[in-house]
Amino acid sequence: MDAAIAQKVQSWLDGNYDENVKNEIRALQQKGGDDLADAFYRNLEFGTGGLRGIMGVGTNRMNKYTVGMATQGFANYMKASFPGQEIKVAIAHDCRNNSRFFAETTANVFAANGIKVFLFEDLRPTPELSFAIRHLGCQGGVVCTASHNPKEYNGYKAYWTDGGQLVPPHDKNVIAEVEKIHSVDEVKWNGGEANITLIGKEIDEAYIKMVKGLSVYPEIIQQQKDLKIVYTPIHGTGITMVPPVLKAFGFENVNIVEEQATPDGNFPTVVYPNPEESEAMSIGLKKAQELDADILLGTDPDSDRVGIAIKDNDGKWVLMNGNQTAVLAFNYMIESRKEKGLAQPNDMVVKTIVTTNMIDVIAQRSGVHCYNVLTGFKWIAELIKEKEGKENYIIGGEESYGLMIGSQIRDKDAISAVALLCEMAAYEKSKGRSLYQKLIDLYVQYGCYKEHLISITKKGMNGQQEIAQMMEDYRTNPPKSLGGGQVAQLLDYQKQIATDLKTGQTTPISLPKSNVLQFVLEDGSKASARPSGTEPKIKFYFSVNAPLASADQYPQVQKQLDEKIQNIIKDLGL
Repeated sequence: MDAAIAQKVQSWLDGNYDENVKNEIRALQQKGGDDLADAFYRNLEFGTGGLRGIMGVGTNRMNKYTVGMATQGFANYMKASFPGQEIKVAIAHDCRNNSRFFAETTANVFAANGIKVFLFEDLRPTPELSFAIRHLGCQGGVVCTASHNPKEYNGYKAYWTDGGQLVPPHDKNVIAEVEKIHSVDEVKWNGGEANITLIGKEIDEAYIKMVKGLSVYPEIIQQQKDLKIVYTPIHGTGITMVPPVLKAFGFENVNIVEEQATPDGNFPTVVYPNPEESEAMSIGLKKAQELDADILLGTDPDSDRVGIAIKDNDGKWVLMNGNQTAVLAFNYMIESRKEKGLAQPNDMVVKTIVTTNMIDVIAQRSGVHCYNVLTGFKWIAELIKEKEGKENYIIGGEESYGLMIGSQIRDKDAISAVALLCEMAAYEKSKGRSLYQKLIDLYVQYGCYKEHLISITKKGMNGQQEIAQMMEDYRTNPPKSLGGGQVAQLLDYQKQIATDLKTGQTTPISLPKSNVLQFVLEDGSKASARPSGTEPKIKFYFSVNAPLASADQYPQVQKQLDEKIQNIIKDLGL
């Protein structure tokens, strides 16, 4: 074992750590192999979104000590940022193993630092935490969750006063404070218990009222209250809020997938508790088929992502991808508000740079301003804050199954998304058609767009280096053609430069720095490469489009677009 790693291991064996932790380390020493080195070879990074990692002992794991040190650093920054003020934070957690323990650890450290803590009494969705920060006038907050990761993981998301996740300069400043904590002895672990207040039902009620206020057509829901809905929380927090929200909207025929209804951090029926995965939605699909439902919806463990399935023209169930769901939701919020007379001249929508450009086209033709931001809802939240009082935010979203409707929360919210998607299904049903038919109609109207995502994981100590090398190779030697089309433009968000590959002319990119590369073809097709900020993963996003003359040509055009995507993938050497 490397000497530096061995020294870190020894410091835990000699330091003020629980005896059971030391016993676990000794067991790993006896076992041999790479597990001990992997647990200690680095410090679990407090990134711009907080912490995320495998649970266990060690500096590179999610445990009481890494959570406590992160919280102490965050507390130090908050105290420096709000001198002489009463500081308040809200804390929530999901269904994962140890999430309650991590939330209580976080609460205790904040409280010991003299900070007033509002701790949810039990598991709650991440978006409700964002809402609670704003509702209670907090300066910040934390939710303990690893979102859609496998069961071995947990995490810690940090929030600021607006209910959004940390953005510059606060993200880097908090990271700097966390990195100053070199020992568990610097953490105030207890002594402030009187500063902790449990919250629950009163926030639930306020949140449900807020979500109900997002409804555009409550009268249509009354006509279609028997809309047959199947919902699965995939063992997560959605079970706490989705049923009451759907009831508040007026839906009376909601069928819960019982096999996945009980919160369980072991996620016994799935490998990945992620509605992006067809396997996670398979039990729900079976139930939807049996009931001949109108719509199936699933949320991830912390209920910030939503996946849906709808029936195609032949009655076959089809899982929508995140881009398709976003297109339907954005269009509904723009179209229905205009139809109802609710639209305002300064309405705006926001999407991320890797989300389908079909949304830009819909917004442009509808006279609504569409902004593009970096990946992550914190950037959507930041733009809302920047435009507050000048422009009217309606909806934001990204391709990774996330939507944020209305400005009273500042993170992606699958709870309100479920309700609005059901309202959309009811709206289309009242017109005698399905959401699937509506989507095809939109393709005919605005062009047929097809997106695809590839995720490549590079595990172990060398994983991050391999990903960095891939990005460097693409950056220094960009492809000249992809899928039979010329690459017209290279967008390098790290260098904040857009380069015309024909003329060599460059123009600045106004967004913050981010390690993302985009290759834009002459026909507007796009391939993007983006390493994950939380996992040893690199993601490649593909978007192609073609005109669609009529609905009956949809299968043929889809096939052509599929072939084009496969050719682009091949040309990128993936």
